[in-house]
Amino acid sequence: MTIIRAEVRRALNRALEGHPTTLEEATLLASVRGTELKALTGAADELRRLQVGERVTWVANLNLNYTNICTARCGFCAFSRPPGAPDAWRISLEQMQSRVDQAAALGVSEVCLQAGLAPDLDGEDYVRLTRALKERHPRMHLHAFSPQEILHGARASGRSVEDLLRALKDAGLGSLPGTSAEILDQGLRDRISPRRIRVEEWVEVITTAHRLGLTTTSTVMYGFLEEPSHLARHLLRLRTIQEQTGGFTEFVPLSFVHHQAPAWLDSRIPELRAGATGCEVLVVHALARVVLGQTFRNIQASWVKEGPRLAQILLDCGANDLGGTLLAENISTAAGSKHGEFQPPRELNRLIRDAGRLPARRDTLYRLLAQPAGIVDPLDSLSCEPPDRGG
Repeated sequence: MTIIRAEVRRALNRALEGHPTTLEEATLLASVRGTELKALTGAADELRRLQVGERVTWVANLNLNYTNICTARCGFCAFSRPPGAPDAWRISLEQMQSRVDQAAALGVSEVCLQAGLAPDLDGEDYVRLTRALKERHPRMHLHAFSPQEILHGARASGRSVEDLLRALKDAGLGSLPGTSAEILDQGLRDRISPRRIRVEEWVEVITTAHRLGLTTTSTVMYGFLEEPSHLARHLLRLRTIQEQTGGFTEFVPLSFVHHQAPAWLDSRIPELRAGATGCEVLVVHALARVVLGQTFRNIQASWVKEGPRLAQILLDCGANDLGGTLLAENISTAAGSKHGEFQPPRELNRLIRDAGRLPARRDTLYRLLAQPAGIVDPLDSLSCEPPDRGG
C-alpha cells in the first residue's frame, strides 16, 4: 500500500486552506505519481469546485493561421516553413475575410489569428489586418498575435512594443494569446529554440498588454525537456504577473507534440522526450489549479492536444474549460496531433454532461452566452468538418 508522504499531504492541505503554494511545494507536487497523484487531482477538483463551481465552458471560435512562412525555425514547430520553401503558403486578406464571413454566419464569436514570422510582415501589416477584419465584423472578438509576433512586428516596423500594442488596440484588437511562452526558463529555451523570444521579452509584451487594458491568455508547453522545478517556477512566475496585473483570462497547458517536430526528427537534442505521459498531463492540469486557482479562475483542457476523452477526464483534475470549436487548426495537426481540427457544440456539451458537469457557452472574456433551448446550433450542421477554407 502506497503511503502519501507527510510533505505532500501538508502541501495539499495548505492549498485547500487557501494558502499560496510555495516554490518548494509546487516542485514537490509536480513529481507525484500513484496514490499521491490521486491525492493531487482530488485536491485540485475540490479547489475547482470551491473556486468556479460545476460549470464547464467553451467558446465558438475560428483559428486562422494565415501563413506558415517563418524565420524562427523553432525546434518544436512542425508548422513553419522558411521563405521560398515549396510548401510555404500565405492566405490573402480576401481569403481571410471569406473565412471570417463564414464563421460569423455560423455564430462564431472569436477569431484567433496566429502565424509564422514572415520577413515581409511587420507591425503595420498587423494593424491593417486587424482594422480590416474589425471593420467588416465589428462584433467579432479578435484574439490575435502572440508575444513572439508582437515583438517581431514591433522590431520590423521600428516601433516599441507599447506603441504597436496601442495601435492594434485602436484598430480593434481584443486580446492576445499567451503562447510562445513554452517554459519561461531561458536555459531550456536556448536549447530547443535559441531564436525564440526571450523570457524577459515575453514578460514585457504580456505586462504591457495588461497595462494597456488588453487581456491575454497564458500557456505552458511541457513534456519535452523540463524538470519539475522548471514547471513550478513557470507557474509561480505567471501567478506573480497575475497578482500584479490581473490581465490573464485563463491558463492553458499544452503538451509537446513530438511526431513531426524538427528537433525530434533530426535527433539534435538527445534528451528530448516524446511528449508528456498520461500521468504528466494529469499532474500539470491539477498542479495548475493548486498553484494558480486563487488568481486564475479558468484552467483549460485542450482537446486538440490531449484528445476529447482525456480532456473530459481533466475536468476532474482542476480544469473548468474545454477551449473552443476551432473550425480549423494547423499548428498542432502539422506536429502530428491526431485529434482533428473541429469539435461541434453538441459534442463539447455531451462530453461535459457525461462528466457530470454543466455546459455553458462563453465569449473570449469568459462572459456567458445564452444557448436557446430547442434551437439547433448552426455549428452542429458541420459535423466534424470545418467550413470551406477559402482557397
